Amino acid sequence: MSKQTRRKFTSEFKAKVALEAVKNQLTLSELGVKFDLSPVVISKWKGEFLGNMSSVFEKSTKKEDDEGPDVEELYSQIGKLKVENEFLKKSCKKLGI
Repeated sequence: MSKQTRRKFTSEFKAKVALEAVKNQLTLSELGVKFDLSPVVISKWKGEFLGNMSSVFEKSTKKEDDEGPDVEELYSQIGKLKVENEFLKKSCKKLGI
């Protein structure tokens, strides 16, 4: 006898099933047969989906802020480049280039 392991579902699959449950086109029992799941599990995923719906849009704005470049570092780099540019311009004028 082999030991039966617990099935693991991806978040994409869970979202797909929960979205089908939210649509209310099929009953939970029909969805259970369609996706080979227990109606209790589908109901749980539907509840989690409805409870966390708003966080989908909140994460996108926070994610942009976290991944954005450091503005102060960029301004300091611009300042350095301006100073170097001015120095090179003055040097070129002295040399007649």
